[in-house]
Amino acid sequence: MTKALVVLTNHEHFDTLNKTTGLWLSEAVHFSQVMKDNGIEVDYVSPKGGYVPLDPGSIEDDNLDPISADFYFDADFRNRALGASLAPKDITATDYDVIYFAGGHGTVWDFPNNAALGSIAKSIYDNGGVISAVCHGVAGLLSIEENGQKFIQGKNVAGFTNEEEEINGLTHDVPFLTEDELIAAGAHHTKSDPYTKHVVVDDRLVTGQNPQSAAGVGQAVIEILNK
Repeated sequence: MTKALVVLTNHEHFDTLNKTTGLWLSEAVHFSQVMKDNGIEVDYVSPKGGYVPLDPGSIEDDNLDPISADFYFDADFRNRALGASLAPKDITATDYDVIYFAGGHGTVWDFPNNAALGSIAKSIYDNGGVISAVCHGVAGLLSIEENGQKFIQGKNVAGFTNEEEEINGLTHDVPFLTEDELIAAGAHHTKSDPYTKHVVVDDRLVTGQNPQSAAGVGQAVIEILNK
């Protein structure tokens, strides 16, 4: 059976603000819904394992779309993904054909330097699998190395843009700007208008710009798997 590993953040607050953060729910579940619709089993992992905080904004009425609501009000999903996510030590990379780094501001703290997650992702890729990520979750790509260099060096990617962060009013409250960090790592970053769907495919690497791109990332992954 084809399986996908969805990576979620454990980080729940800003360092410079009295403001909570965490996973942006739709970015995980819109991807997971595409996997489910295509008969692909999904497991959830986080840097520490266990509890995964939700960005409260992601479950406000305006953002709790039908797919997000279906997952959020499903006790099995809440318990398995948000209450008891797996830890990297629990993962056998060869069990998975896809890894997907979901976003939310929390990821810019605990994804970029997580060597264990980077190693899992690289193993999945080296075994013929797909690496994918969306929005701030592309920070997880920074943890992946290939031949002593950043895996994304020279690759085409999308990710949360500087303009989108400015619209959020959080430019000076994150450890780095995602767009800048991708470029600094040697990636070829492209973007669309703020908060519009933008998905980039580079061989078996699939990235999306923002929450509006999560389902599109999933669909692009399915197209690769079906080749």
